[in-house]
Amino acid sequence: MGKIETFSPQKAEPWLVKFVNCMLGQLTSNFSPLQESELQRLLDAESSTLYIISVDGVPAGMLTMCHYHAPTGCKAWVEDVVVDAAYRGMGLGRRLVEHALAKAQKLSPCTVMLTSCPSRIEANRLYQSVGFEPRQTNVYRYKIKSVEF
Repeated sequence: MGKIETFSPQKAEPWLVKFVNCMLGQLTSNFSPLQESELQRLLDAESSTLYIISVDGVPAGMLTMCHYHAPTGCKAWVEDVVVDAAYRGMGLGRRLVEHALAKAQKLSPCTVMLTSCPSRIEANRLYQSVGFEPRQTNVYRYKIKSVEF
């Protein structure tokens, strides 16, 4: 394996937009491709950070961590963890998650959470192996549709 780096891009350059959309396509078939302006809004947000992992300068995976403060304390959510199919099995997902957890230490005390579909066996093993504990809870979703003015 070559040189591995994890970084947080600041500008939604065309290569990054293309890469993020490619990764989202590998993560789920149910997504709308991000436009440059949408990705830039994510990159500019103080409460979220996109992490990219690269091998020899080639982007190979991504993870987003979002955080907020609630009356019950600081919370952070790990979202959209995906490693390109060509780079799977190299431990890059673990490196991404461990990198995000190290960054979350700056928020401490903080609870870091994530959700993962039960069918993603390898991902669930990874999360538990780095210390995430399954919770017996219901996760609900309410989608607000785009409104055009």
